[in-house]
Amino acid sequence: MRRFILGWKQRGYEERFGSRIVCYADDLVICCRWQAEQAMAAMQDMMGRLKLTVNAEKTRICRVPEAYFDFLGYTFGLYHSEKTGYPYVGMRPSKKSVQRMVAAISAETTSQKGLLDAKTVVERLNRMLEGWANYFYLGPVRKAYRALDEHATRRLRRWLCMKHKVAKSGGTRFPHKYLYQDLGLVRLPERTRNLPWAKV
Repeated sequence: MRRFILGWKQRGYEERFGSRIVCYADDLVICCRWQAEQAMAAMQDMMGRLKLTVNAEKTRICRVPEAYFDFLGYTFGLYHSEKTGYPYVGMRPSKKSVQRMVAAISAETTSQKGLLDAKTVVERLNRMLEGWANYFYLGPVRKAYRALDEHATRRLRRWLCMKHKVAKSGGTRFPHKYLYQDLGLVRLPERTRNLPWAKV
């Protein structure tokens, strides 16, 4: 990818298309001020010359702010400030990123984990949740945090009911106080108190 970026500059494409390349590992986004179609053709030509493969399914022209695109787990596009209502181009955790985390939480609270003690399960959940939140902390994150918080609570309570063989409506047997104070399950929504850019 380094050769591609160097070649892009040497061929003058950076100035010609008013472009800026953002890349990580094998993923990249070319931000252009104009001539997006020509920039796409130039990119494909250079990739071919360098014998690099372009993923046709993931490669497309996206006109922001009319459309949205995903990159590195975030969805970029047009959002509106909750406080002022003003539009701005920004990013938030993508739906796929949230869905993957939901699946990971579910995997840690299955019946196969029934032999573990509650503290161990909570410690594992906390590592996952905190690691996810440490990466996904930019943009309007409250909605995603709340969804994961509710899912983790629901799955942990269900796991406890299964482990102790009690009715699945375990809200009374395992209330929030027990989950958050006694077991120490983290609460992601509380993290947004120190994030002025977390608007939603």
